[in-house]
Amino acid sequence: MLGRMRFTEHELTAALTGAAKSVLAAQDKSVRKGRRSVDEAWDALTQYERFQLLDGLGDQVLPVLVALPDVEVQTGTRPTFTTAQVTATVEERVGDDLGKLRRAVVVKARVMLVQVALANVPPRSDPDALTVPDHL
Repeated sequence: MLGRMRFTEHELTAALTGAAKSVLAAQDKSVRKGRRSVDEAWDALTQYERFQLLDGLGDQVLPVLVALPDVEVQTGTRPTFTTAQVTATVEERVGDDLGKLRRAVVVKARVMLVQVALANVPPRSDPDALTVPDHL
């Protein structure tokens, strides 16, 4: 079954959480040195620290994800966007009040962040074949 791409709340949450874990992995020295996994570092954060990280990234990532063009997504696959599509969408969202060099850096960083988020979107499931796990 094919469907036009509109992200569900679960997909957006998974994308934002994946981007947040990537940022945490880059910021946490023990993760960078391989002493603990990013999931262990994530679990060690308090709820408020998670909120702060997700809130800061949400303002950068979510508007871009929502503004991406509609694409056809096969059931069981993830949406795919070209780097040009992501870059164009990010450039639309970045204000013109930044200098030329700073704007280029912000655009490049946000494109990479959005691509990390897109890599963490779970595969699209078929809404007609709703299956309830046994543990529920």
